[in-house]
Amino acid sequence: MEEVEEPVSPTGQYLNSSALCIYILGVLEFEIPIDDCHTFSLLQDVFLPINTRFSSVMIGDHNGQRKWKKVEVKLEEHINVPIFPTRSNLLYDDYLDEYLSKIAMEHLPQNRPLWEIHIIKYPTSNAAGTVVFKLHHALGDGYSLMGALLSCLQRADNPSLPFTIPFSKRPKSSFNTIKVLKRFPSFFFSAFRSVSDFGWSILKSSFLQDDQTPIRSRGEDTKLRYITISNVSFSMENIKEVKSKLGVTTNDVIAGLIFLGIRLYMQEVYVESSKSQSTALVLLNTRNISGYKSVKEMVDKTNYSASWGNRFAFLHIPIPKLSDSNLANPLEFIWKAHKEINRMKNSLATPLTGMLLNMVKKFKGPEAAAKYVRSTLRNSSTTVSSIIGPVEKMSLDNQPIKGLYFMVAGPPESLTITITTYMGKVRIAFGLEKGFIDKQKMKSCMENSLEKIILAARNISA
Repeated sequence: MEEVEEPVSPTGQYLNSSALCIYILGVLEFEIPIDDCHTFSLLQDVFLPINTRFSSVMIGDHNGQRKWKKVEVKLEEHINVPIFPTRSNLLYDDYLDEYLSKIAMEHLPQNRPLWEIHIIKYPTSNAAGTVVFKLHHALGDGYSLMGALLSCLQRADNPSLPFTIPFSKRPKSSFNTIKVLKRFPSFFFSAFRSVSDFGWSILKSSFLQDDQTPIRSRGEDTKLRYITISNVSFSMENIKEVKSKLGVTTNDVIAGLIFLGIRLYMQEVYVESSKSQSTALVLLNTRNISGYKSVKEMVDKTNYSASWGNRFAFLHIPIPKLSDSNLANPLEFIWKAHKEINRMKNSLATPLTGMLLNMVKKFKGPEAAAKYVRSTLRNSSTTVSSIIGPVEKMSLDNQPIKGLYFMVAGPPESLTITITTYMGKVRIAFGLEKGFIDKQKMKSCMENSLEKIILAARNISA
């Protein structure tokens, strides 16, 4: 029986509008050939019960407000098993790349629940088979959807044990009068910086565009941008080695690595662009919780607002320019990333921007707010988002999963970067505007970036 479930959140409306339509592709690489005989029962009994949004469509009521309406799900409409041409070398990497590019630019029908699954039964250099979940970003953010995915999977070594997720523990804050008094003068400076950051954020979203560079074209489009997807994998041990040497966070090291890799790519394509004005929008999870929730906790209304949905914010982080100084000492990219990300996390610019979006929605409507978000994305050079995966190997229906990464499709940028950690590996994936960014060169520059950073860290005196 059809029934109206719940209002669509403001962010959900922004992400599914005429101005902006964003999708998430989750790619699971299997260790053995895929047996899909239980696909229907797994989707019906495990996936759909996680959240009513997976069996709902987005509708508008008589007041113009959008809501999730529960409908009957015809699973056969959501399952795709492509047939590739036979080839002699038995590996289908090129076909998989083309297929991912194809589905990334296709819109999901709005008259059925906003997700689909693609089962690719062909071997590649990375896997014996690949499963791709395509979900509309309006359903939830990476945190929500990763939690949902983990609820469908089991540990390959022991299905009865929970996954280990390496979330950092948030330090407990304690009130101390002396500390407050000592920090009182810094409050005014912090307030001034927050206002300054908020003003700059408005300018960046409205008027100030990044320079045109080898990673930022001026090509405007109203449909999904045609992208090609590439990725590179690093050992977490290498990242931790640099982290311990510098006393920063894992995210700081990865951000610095990415920024240096981007500048190295710019330098290779056009030397002068390595000193251009370029900005990365780094996504920050705004939930005050650590660790993913179980299925029961996710659907529990008392935890729902904290665990599910789109709860993230953009941090405008300038990409450091490439100079003789930081090329000689690439660790400067990590220090600058550390400084900027910490400063923006503690700034009030992010909540102020959220308040501004709510005001735009209230007085001009959700489409106007969606255009503001699109402008924010369009005026930057790249978006960087990350998901933390488990330490142990996962399995789906007793089929072990060798690798995991995701990609965001639909942003109006030429370059989108995602980071996934899984089984001691860091997977950095790139959504690259096809015909504009060279994916092999970008991959090579990222690998070169890590080599330079590791070498510089090891040269630090003990």
